[in-house]
Amino acid sequence: MKKILIVDDQQGIRLLLKEVFERDGYETWIAGSGKEALELTESRCPDIVLMDMKMPGMDGIELLKRLKSRNHECKVIMMTAYGEMGVIEESMNWGVMGYFTKPFDVFELRDAVREAIGG
Repeated sequence: MKKILIVDDQQGIRLLLKEVFERDGYETWIAGSGKEALELTESRCPDIVLMDMKMPGMDGIELLKRLKSRNHECKVIMMTAYGEMGVIEESMNWGVMGYFTKPFDVFELRDAVREAIGG
């Protein structure tokens, strides 16, 4: 079973995405912060991480750097409310597969995950 980690400080987004991906047969973990995401990935590795760019404490770029330093092959898709090209470019330089600007189409995100890791 493919594993997805969803990292977002907005509970509604975490729960919506968890429901969508579990319905599609994925094992889904959720984290409300970068710190929590790092703790979850200490002992297990998701097939893909869907993460918010802006979170309290540790932003998405910092989390991305830490995840990539542990596992260079870690697949990540960013979700952001920003249109800031600088932040998006920096995340792409760190190996992000793509990004979705909030509000995004859940079904387009689901299709991107399927394409990245299969179903």
